[in-house]
Amino acid sequence: MQPRRRLPLLALALSLLAGPAPAGSARDETLVIAADLWCPVNCAADSPRPGIFVELARDIFAEVGIAVRYETRNWARVLQEVRRGELNAAVGAGHEDAPDFLFTRTPVAMSRNCFYTRQDSTWRFGGVDSLAPVRLGVINDYSYGEPLNAYVAAHRDGDRVQVAAGDNALDLNLTKLRHGRLDALVENSWVIQSRLADLGRSGELREAGCREPDVPIYLAFSPTRADSARYVELFEQGLQRYRADGRLRALLKAYGVEER
Repeated sequence: MQPRRRLPLLALALSLLAGPAPAGSARDETLVIAADLWCPVNCAADSPRPGIFVELARDIFAEVGIAVRYETRNWARVLQEVRRGELNAAVGAGHEDAPDFLFTRTPVAMSRNCFYTRQDSTWRFGGVDSLAPVRLGVINDYSYGEPLNAYVAAHRDGDRVQVAAGDNALDLNLTKLRHGRLDALVENSWVIQSRLADLGRSGELREAGCREPDVPIYLAFSPTRADSARYVELFEQGLQRYRADGRLRALLKAYGVEER
């Protein structure tokens, strides 16, 4: 991500929109969604708390008789398989991740991406020009918004931008930062906080500024599947209902997150 995925979600500060909420007709079918681990947006598939977006999708589609199966794999592969129609949707994608995908009219959340350094660093992010003296860690095929995406594309073949890939890309960047092979990494703030807490390393990193504006993120559906437009509308209607009746707020609270 962003963006799944994704610049640090400062506060993955989630904001949803209100509106009418008719339900669709029940169907005996299964919708398959996927992403790389980006907890608390989406967590381990076998966890009792698989992530905010995953629980939201499961509950909304269950109301119209549609089962949701959630899988994890690396982000680049997810985007390829959703684009080909082998998966129904990518969890936590932004428009810049996959502009050809189908999106709801309103985002599920707003992702704030921040820069993180070791505690002994004095560097601060002050726009793209401030990145010149640092070795920056990013994740393959994540969108961080413009102009940061352009900076990554221009420097990813050298030492200034180091691209991690695979299922453990964030952990790789954290290890490189810890051992001085990176000067900074960019990531969603909720994701960093959640991962460091899981590792027993809360407070280890220093936040060195955030990118603005925040990036809207979605459950983004395949552009090649005939059923995608219906799924988009059903999910949009569900988002409206869950915001209006308080179920969204309750879900966020269960993950320690407040609606922005």
